[in-house]
Amino acid sequence: MTTLQRLFRRLRRPYILSAENNGPWGNGSGGGNDAGGDKSGPRNPWSVPPGGGNRAGGNKPTALDEFLKRARGSGGGSGGGSGPNLPIGANPRALWLIGVALLVAVWILFTSFHQIGPQQRGVVTFFGRYSGMLEPGIRVTLPAPFTRVTKVDVEQVRTDEFPREGGENVLTGDQNIIDLAYTVRWRVSDPRNYVFEIKDPQETVRATAESAMRAVLATTTLEQAIGAGRTEIEARVTQAMQEILDSYQAGVRIQGVSIKQASAPASLIDDFNAVTAAQQEAVGNLNNARSYAQQVIARAQGEAAAFDKVYEQYRLAPEVTRRRMYYETMEAVLANTDKTIVEPNGVTPYLPLDRAKRLREPGEEATTATPAAPQEGAR
Repeated sequence: MTTLQRLFRRLRRPYILSAENNGPWGNGSGGGNDAGGDKSGPRNPWSVPPGGGNRAGGNKPTALDEFLKRARGSGGGSGGGSGPNLPIGANPRALWLIGVALLVAVWILFTSFHQIGPQQRGVVTFFGRYSGMLEPGIRVTLPAPFTRVTKVDVEQVRTDEFPREGGENVLTGDQNIIDLAYTVRWRVSDPRNYVFEIKDPQETVRATAESAMRAVLATTTLEQAIGAGRTEIEARVTQAMQEILDSYQAGVRIQGVSIKQASAPASLIDDFNAVTAAQQEAVGNLNNARSYAQQVIARAQGEAAAFDKVYEQYRLAPEVTRRRMYYETMEAVLANTDKTIVEPNGVTPYLPLDRAKRLREPGEEATTATPAAPQEGAR
């Protein structure tokens, strides 16, 4: 009897009915408290009663005995038989086919239907060879292992830090060393090349970034690297990386390079700070000199324009212009000087009280002084 036949047989009847020769009251041969039987176990209620008395009908099997015999199998108490007692209409081969069909359905469901996100693309391979691209949505392909789908995120901008820990010493073009730290941002531009052309895309991008940065700094001075030349260095490194990755057909687009730290080594940091401060001071002095020069030039240009206007007036009326210039000059000269005006006809007494008040020293009493009369005809 096969294992499957034994399983169906046990599922069909209860365990209590599967006992072959022994039951809760002993064996079916009249054990228990029967005459000549075992006195220790419970008496079988369907066995011959003690004392040898017979039931009605003698030793003829009862209906319960027939039922138990049928439940145990057609082979009698030994448990044998020609085959398992399966449910009506059941076929083992059909059950096997149903199980296989369920497994095939699950296999197709989990390997043929693919959900591609909005930011993803599916690279389809047929026996390892590229066969197509899946757009976003629910797509159907042949089941695995015939067809495999690799999902690639084409919208995510990946960021790599250089170096991973601490700083990185890089040699510049003027034989100086700087402590450098920077980041690289990139994304996938061609999923097919990204999957097939390079084995480890992230490590390839890192190696390319380090190579391009060192190549660019090898042609850059220390002053440019730690000063105003960072923007140019970032642009050159981005261009160099893209050219290298395009030659690899890596399917990667470099979004940008950002230098986070570019400074001198710790042993020379004080000297470099002093140089930087001097450079900033020189730039400030240069800006101040340019501002002063612009002011002087503007003032000179204004004076020249005014002289040109006066010259034009002088050409039109020389005498009037000469007299006017004389009056204006004398007005400017005599505006802040002491003046004494004496009538030409005769002598007029003059007492300069304002001058005496200015010449008086602090603490002295006011004195009245009468100066000598001016000469006749003084002006």
